[in-house]
Amino acid sequence: MGLTVAEKLIETHLVSGSLKRGEPIAIKIDQTLTQDATGTMAYLEFEAIGIPRVKTELSVSYVDHNLLQTDFRNADDHRFLQSIAAKYGLWFSRPGNGICHQVHLERFARPGKTLLGSDSHTPTAGGCAMLAIGAGGLDVAMAMAGKPFHLIMPRIIGVHLTGKLPPWVSARDVALWMLRKLTVKGGLGKIIEYFGEGLSSLSVPDRATIANLGTEMGATTSVFPSDKITLAWLKAQGRDEEWQELLADPEAKYDEIIELDLSSLEPLAACPSSPDNVKPVTELEGLPVAQVIVGSCANSSLRDLLVVAKALKGKKVHPSVSFEINPGSLQVLENLDVLGALQDLIHAGARIHQSGCLGCIGMGQAPATGTISLRTFTRNFPGRSGTKNDQVYLVSPEVAVAAALTGEFTDPRKLGAYPEIGLPERFIINDALLLPPLPEEQAAKVEIIRGPNIVPLPQFEPMPEELRCQVLLKVGDNITTDHIMPAGAKILPLRSNLPAISEYVFSNIDPEFAKKALALKEQGRWIAVVGGENYGQGSSREHAALAPRYLGVRAKLAKSFARIHKANLINFGILPVTFADPDDYEKISQGDELIFKKVRQVLSEGRDRLEIEILGKGTIYGKIDLTERDRQIILAGSLLNLAKEG
Repeated sequence: MGLTVAEKLIETHLVSGSLKRGEPIAIKIDQTLTQDATGTMAYLEFEAIGIPRVKTELSVSYVDHNLLQTDFRNADDHRFLQSIAAKYGLWFSRPGNGICHQVHLERFARPGKTLLGSDSHTPTAGGCAMLAIGAGGLDVAMAMAGKPFHLIMPRIIGVHLTGKLPPWVSARDVALWMLRKLTVKGGLGKIIEYFGEGLSSLSVPDRATIANLGTEMGATTSVFPSDKITLAWLKAQGRDEEWQELLADPEAKYDEIIELDLSSLEPLAACPSSPDNVKPVTELEGLPVAQVIVGSCANSSLRDLLVVAKALKGKKVHPSVSFEINPGSLQVLENLDVLGALQDLIHAGARIHQSGCLGCIGMGQAPATGTISLRTFTRNFPGRSGTKNDQVYLVSPEVAVAAALTGEFTDPRKLGAYPEIGLPERFIINDALLLPPLPEEQAAKVEIIRGPNIVPLPQFEPMPEELRCQVLLKVGDNITTDHIMPAGAKILPLRSNLPAISEYVFSNIDPEFAKKALALKEQGRWIAVVGGENYGQGSSREHAALAPRYLGVRAKLAKSFARIHKANLINFGILPVTFADPDDYEKISQGDELIFKKVRQVLSEGRDRLEIEILGKGTIYGKIDLTERDRQIILAGSLLNLAKEG
């Protein structure tokens, strides 16, 4: 039987396991990436492993999230990251060079390779035929140490593309259509692979946008083939020698097929406050808009900004709109300038920001109270923008520029002829802010620069024989890692100071959570959190597991877990349990005492059913859906503990 592209990528990197769906596998990782919001902790973890130099083919440390230097902490962390890269043999992308996923697509993405990144949108590189997966920082640290990445073999959804996108409809609308169909949890345990004649009209940046937003469906990753379009992209980057053809076999079988005629699509928007709350723009026309931002790892490529610039040429931004541009990379910005498009943006009244994530992670660009903000960003979770009760819509660059011109939601098809754009056959390439690894002799002499805000990791105790926890918080469905560990300009600078950042765990749900947790911790008591479906969706930030663990959280009981967050919980010794009977969720109240019976024995013996006593209320049962390796990690207390043991 023939293989899909995803199966070929996995098969050529298998260290253990097989292509049998639902079974544990381990794959070799060729490349890693980190960004500064997650990378500082990942490198503290890498140091704790004790490896003198990264063992991957290529690893890159990017600074793209915490670019605001309002005090010493971000600047200190940037110096720490640069010295770490020099010491351990990594590339270092300096502040201003661009968003990790855009820069990686330009300079390092390579068909046929694997990439593990400490950012949930790492699958962006799937647009260049990589098996690119987001993970927690500790998993990335282990990959840098030469260890394989462990996961469950996903099912593979094939999306058969036919037709061609109509004018004013773009790759973002493909992703929004998929989100509406699958929802934010429809991709759990799956790889989404795109194939068919419709691919011929999608550039690599288009494909990268679609692959990027597969993350919001909960997918393990998204994959495109490597074809002549991929070759043209690599030639434009001066890297055509890295190309290889990688196509699904004609007789390849998918576990499920979705049919999508690109010509049937229309402009779409994800409404507040979830990426899958998708409606046609025609249903939103006339809503007043106060802020429009084009940027983020999904839509800040040269292609995206050229469309916007050409649509604005000779026109002015509506006076009621703050129109802002966050270029994806230094390369994008420089090529915009050479093509004259940067001048078109500036003349029209756009605000040009530095190349980085910025408002997408809540670092500035908060909208005004009670106003609508249109963004080409990846997420619109409540309050993520930095404004309480925000009204953030996720849209394509085409829908964004239409609103910027009219001051309201407008179907971009009313703007007239669609701009003719073509990407350069050869980009202007400037790697001045991209520092290569030092030779080993020089690297050995590098001293790590540590600011006072960088705090070593604590020790984590092994799992006790019986786990007794107080339910300190009970939450509902689709709780995100933003709910658990908020981001933004106030909190992100604390990312390398675990005691300090832990003060903000669940702060948007219960401002007293951390204080109450520490009081219980001082009494030697453990904590449990109870959740609904898809608990922990969103960002890969492992602080959403690490900080609760620091506060004394040892178990999370939910109806279901998002993939990356569940892996992060396991890595830090927090027991993830699902309800054997989902109706038992109603039997637990905040404040209850839970006793997880004989937990070490259950884990050691490989059992999948756990007795849980609700003190004074009776007994329920939980399901343990863990591999043998997962069980060993939780018994040891953390992946770092297990690594040190053997």
